[in-house]
Amino acid sequence: MNTVNKSVMKKGTTMSIFANGRYYPLVILILVAALMTVTGLWAVDRASTQGDVLVEGNNSQQLQTYHWKMVTTWPKNLPGLGRAPETFSKLLDEMSNGRLKVHVYGAGELVPAMGVFDAVSEGVVEMGHGAAYYWKGKVPAAVFFTGVPFGLNAQEMNGWLHYGGGMELWKEVYEPFNLVPLAGGNTGVQMAGWFNTELTSVEDLQGLKMRIPGIGGEVFNEAGGTAVTIPGGELYTSLQTGVIDATEWVAPYNDLALGLHEVAKYYYYPGWHEPGSTLEIIINSQAFESLPQDLRVMVKAAAYTANQDMLDEYTARNNAALQEMINNHGVQLRKLPDDVLRKLKESSAIVLEDYAAADPLAGKVYESFTAFRKSVIEYHHISEQAYINARDL
Repeated sequence: MNTVNKSVMKKGTTMSIFANGRYYPLVILILVAALMTVTGLWAVDRASTQGDVLVEGNNSQQLQTYHWKMVTTWPKNLPGLGRAPETFSKLLDEMSNGRLKVHVYGAGELVPAMGVFDAVSEGVVEMGHGAAYYWKGKVPAAVFFTGVPFGLNAQEMNGWLHYGGGMELWKEVYEPFNLVPLAGGNTGVQMAGWFNTELTSVEDLQGLKMRIPGIGGEVFNEAGGTAVTIPGGELYTSLQTGVIDATEWVAPYNDLALGLHEVAKYYYYPGWHEPGSTLEIIINSQAFESLPQDLRVMVKAAAYTANQDMLDEYTARNNAALQEMINNHGVQLRKLPDDVLRKLKESSAIVLEDYAAADPLAGKVYESFTAFRKSVIEYHHISEQAYINARDL
């Protein structure tokens, strides 16, 4: 048999083998194995893809959008005070790329002005913006975190809070109330206020009914006046109708917007009671802890920025507003008589010492505050104060 014939025979033999079905089972097994291999590879690929989706799901959880409410003690969009929470909200929205949105409510829109502390503490809303001294009836030590008569100015308050132990004490004071505090604005040195009668001596304080909150109000009482606490939105009518004889509010930039020059004639300085008033952002503790770490950092950064931004705004706007009131509205600018200032300073020392003695936590804060005040005054005698004195030569 030649080679060609052998080859033909092998080919024919192979065909005959398949023809009689002897190797069908083997072929089927091979095909099944191949199918299982392909299926297995597809399953692995599918599992890997699903794993990516799960990872994306986890990231989606971290990138959750939060919608919070912030209630304030100020009329909506009031220059300075009312715009600070709006600035904070806008900054936070931009920094978080829309992940944390804060809707700001003015006083009375969602809760009363003096209901901010309780609303945030109880978790009715997540955040609030106001002034710590409004809550002195609930938290005696809180007054030190807004402004203390003859105390720290804005620059010094920021130094105490952020580098002098003040912020740690503020957190300790608010912790039992389920609150996280942050500095949320500063007005700088305020004005002494609006009066319907001229002050010529300390005797003119006797029986004078004035809207003045915080420790300043208690000092005013100690000096012979009568202090009352009224929300900002009610000041105009109260002064106009004679419910009060005088009121402090903030400074020319705010006071002009509120129209106080229309219902009082005399505008007194300096703001002995609030030399560097710090405003607060308060956050419900559970709400704050529910945020991812990066959003918590953004909240703090936005507050820090808003705190400085408010001070910058007042510094830039106050004098123009004052000149408008004097030149266009006939406001009479007056300096408090020296004997009035001396009496208020003496009364301040009495009230602060009583505060420290009556409440252990207030005493702890007072000790820190006064130690920092003493230290910073020593340096500012040869720096800030010395420079201003030299500039005035």
